[in-house]
Amino acid sequence: LKSNPSNNEEKEAQTQLTKSDELQRLHSQALSAYQQEDYEAAISLLDEILAVCVWDAELRELRAECYIKEGEPSKAISDLKAAAKLKNDNTEAFYKISRIYYQLGDHELSLSEVRECLKLDQDHKQCFSLYKQVKKLNKQIESAEEFIREGRYEDAINKYDSVMKTEPEVPVYATRAKERICHCLSKNQQATEAIKLCTEVLQLEPANVNALKDRAEAYLLEDMYEE
Repeated sequence: LKSNPSNNEEKEAQTQLTKSDELQRLHSQALSAYQQEDYEAAISLLDEILAVCVWDAELRELRAECYIKEGEPSKAISDLKAAAKLKNDNTEAFYKISRIYYQLGDHELSLSEVRECLKLDQDHKQCFSLYKQVKKLNKQIESAEEFIREGRYEDAINKYDSVMKTEPEVPVYATRAKERICHCLSKNQQATEAIKLCTEVLQLEPANVNALKDRAEAYLLEDMYEE
């Protein structure tokens, strides 16, 4: 305005200043809500700010944290992916995306994202530690599935037992392993054990189609047609 004063520009400048003051106020409120663990309110405020400040990586990372706390991992991933593109060498975003995928049981996508982190910094301690864990688990699962394709059901069962030992903390891997072991038992004509294990899986996931099919096969082996 000082270099080129005009009424129109002054109006526009005042509007932008007012908007910027309002956004700063919303930002303070969002940080305060986050610190008070009111994540829903923080998300709502950050939505307003990010509608204007579309390219702010840090605000996206903050909103992703709120989504994680609110149990909305897919929305967190979306924000973190944007933050990874907006900020150079954003190893932290790749690490967090990889961790979320891992917790959701998507070990292949987790491995892909943690590799992106290590491309940026091969000495990143958290990423390297996660990489070793995911790579080991991924290899065991691939190996078990290969055994199943070859009809080597006992070997597959042993390998899925190893999967459960490798990752005892994230329940989804134990459930998937039990589901696949039940499949192997059913194929291996070990009907009683298959029924028991599939029932265990179905107590956790009543709509698990694979476990229902494998338990049905096992019931057939036992001539339990009604079941």
